[in-house]
Amino acid sequence: NCHVMHPMYENYYHAAHRLAAECADCHLPHENVFAYYVEKGRQGMHDVYVFTTGTTPELIRANEHSQEIIQQNCIRCHEETVAIMLESTMEFDRFCFDSHRSVAHGERGISILPYQDKEKGK
Repeated sequence: NCHVMHPMYENYYHAAHRLAAECADCHLPHENVFAYYVEKGRQGMHDVYVFTTGTTPELIRANEHSQEIIQQNCIRCHEETVAIMLESTMEFDRFCFDSHRSVAHGERGISILPYQDKEKGK
């Protein structure tokens, strides 16, 4: 299953987060050990299913559930940085990675897969 993730790993390897985080630091929940292993099992079973059925998508993107986990981990690791934003009256209606997309996985141009906005037409 690692081969289909090669472009993402390659981008991560050349990005800023490589020195501070591993895949699980961003992509698995950290509120407790139970949540961590349940999600690790859920994601693992999903991977087993798509690889054995040959239904691996051509463009791999985080689903809504995974995006929420990633967002919570951005806040967990960068709590001091985002504290002012979280306490303000400003709407907090975007994911951190909407504005900082290149931080974890490098610049869009490094990937062999084209970047696609979440909404059609963008």
